[in-house]
Formats: sequence, C-alpha cells, structure tokens
Amino acid sequence: MARCETCGNDYDKAFEVTMNGTTHTFDSFECAIHALAPTCRNCGIHIVGHGLEKEGTFFCCEHCAEVKGVTGLRDRRDRNGFPRVIQGYPGGGPARMPY
Repeated sequence: MARCETCGNDYDKAFEVTMNGTTHTFDSFECAIHALAPTCRNCGIHIVGHGLEKEGTFFCCEHCAEVKGVTGLRDRRDRNGFPRVIQGYPGGGPARMPY
C-alpha cells in the first residue's frame, strides 16, 4: 500500500502523478487536485480546467483576471468564436465553461 501525500491515507489503490520531474502519490483525484492544480489569483479556487494564465499568474476565468487588473485575456472559444458550453448541464440548460 502507498500513503497519500495530501491526506496521509494508506490506500491499496493509490496512484502516482509525475509533474515537472517529481513523482507524487495520492489516494484520490481530489487530493491530487488539492496538491497540484494551480489556484486562481482572484478567487482562490483550484483550476481543474484550462483556466487563463499571464506571466505565471493563473485565473479561473476572464472575469477574475479583470478584477485583478489583467486585461487582454479571453476565455477559450469554440471554432465559431462562442464560449464553450456543457450540453445537458444538470441545472437545466447549457452552462458556460471557465475556459
């Protein structure tokens, strides 16, 4: 068994992630995200999608970048120039993705 470096759980189904030449051990994707995903400079959430980056500073969306005075970044668009959406979003309609 291997011990998760985030929560300390000793788990028989632990997995390894190698990032920038360093190998990490986790027992769940949640722990891996907590340890490795960049955080939004404005709201602090872990960025699990593409997000936005400027000069090493990460943002979850265009709005958060603009709140911090970073302009000129744009959320990712589909080939027609529209924001990507989740079809069949549980909330009833399409939801805007943060990338």
